[in-house]
Amino acid sequence: MAATVFYLDEVPEPGAVAVLDGPEGRHAATVRRIRVGEPITLSDGRGVLAESEVVAAQRDRLELTVHNRMVAAPAAPRVTVVQALPKSDRSELAVELMTEAGADVVIPWQAARCVANWEGKAAKAVDKWRAAARSAARQSRRAYIPHVADLYRTTDLLDLVRTAKADGAIIAALHESGTARFAELPFADTTEIILVVGPEGGLDNTELTALADAGAQVTLLGPTVLRTSTAAAVALGALGALTRRW
Repeated sequence: MAATVFYLDEVPEPGAVAVLDGPEGRHAATVRRIRVGEPITLSDGRGVLAESEVVAAQRDRLELTVHNRMVAAPAAPRVTVVQALPKSDRSELAVELMTEAGADVVIPWQAARCVANWEGKAAKAVDKWRAAARSAARQSRRAYIPHVADLYRTTDLLDLVRTAKADGAIIAALHESGTARFAELPFADTTEIILVVGPEGGLDNTELTALADAGAQVTLLGPTVLRTSTAAAVALGALGALTRRW
C-alpha cells in the first residue's frame, strides 16, 4: 500500500530532516496516530513527492528523514472545472469529489440560478473550498493540489471562455439541452479542457447563449440528470478514459 501523503510548503532534499507541524502535523500525529518508523510520502502540492520515514513523533508534530525526491508529471490535458455554487450542504462535497476525480483548477461561479449567494462572504467561502481541495488531495494521494480561484461572475467566465477558445481549448458547458455528446468531443486532441457545471436550477437560457457565443459547446454528458455536486466528478471520470489522463 502506498504511504499516506502529507503536504509541506517546501520538501527538503534527500538526507535532510523534514518537520511536519501545524494542521498537517496535528492530523498526522493526533488523528492518524502515525508513529516512529512509519513511511510517509511528503509533497509540496505542486508536483514534488518524497519518500520519508518518521524518526520522532510528538502530539502535533512529526520529524521525518527524507529518502528520495521526484517530480510527478502533471495530468494532461489540463482540466478546469467552473462550478456554479451548490447549496451550502453540498458545496464542499462538490470540491472534494472533483478533486478526487482529478480536477486541476476549480473556479467557483455565481451563476444566475444559484441558490447560494457568496456576496460579502466570498473570501471565507473560497478558503473553505481550498481546505476541502487540500484534504481531498491528501486522501486521494495527489501530487498536485487543485488551484481554487477566487469567485467568478458571469462576465469573468465569458472572458475566460473567449481567451481559452482562442488558445485552442475545448469548453464544454454541461446541460441537458446540449446537441453535442460529451464522448464525441475531441478531448484527446487538446491540451486544455474547461467544464462548466450549472447550479441546481441549471444554466439559464441567457447564460447558455452567452457561453455558446463566447466559444463553449453546450454538451450532453449522459442519459441521466446529475446533481450539480456530482456532475464534474462524473465528467472527469469520463475524461480519464477518453484522454491519456489515466
